[in-house]
Order: sequence, then C-alpha cells, then structure tokens
Amino acid sequence: MKISKAEVEKVANLSRLYFDEKEIESFTNKFNDILLFIEQLNELDTAEVSPTFHAIDTCNVFREDIAIQSDAIQDIVKIAPEVENQAFVVPKII
Repeated sequence: MKISKAEVEKVANLSRLYFDEKEIESFTNKFNDILLFIEQLNELDTAEVSPTFHAIDTCNVFREDIAIQSDAIQDIVKIAPEVENQAFVVPKII
C-alpha cells in the first residue's frame, strides 16, 4: 500500500495544516517508508510467539476494596466558611 500525494494533502486539509509542496513531498516519502517497514514486519512468522505487554513478568498489586464508616465529613464541614446540607456553599458563577 502506498500513500499518494493527494492523500497527504487531503489529510493535511482536514487537519487544517498547511504545507508547501516540498513538505508534502517529504511527508509522502516518509509515510511510504513507514508503510514499507510495516510490510516487512508483517512478513515475520509470529505464530509461536506469545503476546506480551512487558519484557519481564509483572503483575498489579491490588488491595481489597473495603468500605469503611468515616466521620471525616464532620471535620471538613467544620472549617468551611459556609455549609448547607453537608455541602459547601460557593458563589454563583453565571
């Protein structure tokens, strides 16, 4: 698959990017080089390779999510300048 100059111009236009003729030609060549490299990677046989996310084995350490009763809201609303129904009262923005 090759990227044409017209396709680069179309994507640049959709992105509201403006390039001169030399830059468009450069992008076209670079995109085609990238696609050529990807085609080379697709030629590799990876059937026997297991998928990995990291080079080394890692695992996430999760703690159990336990809900606990807290009276912190009482301490917080004590220091607020103005509170209504355990919510902060702030000035109207609009």
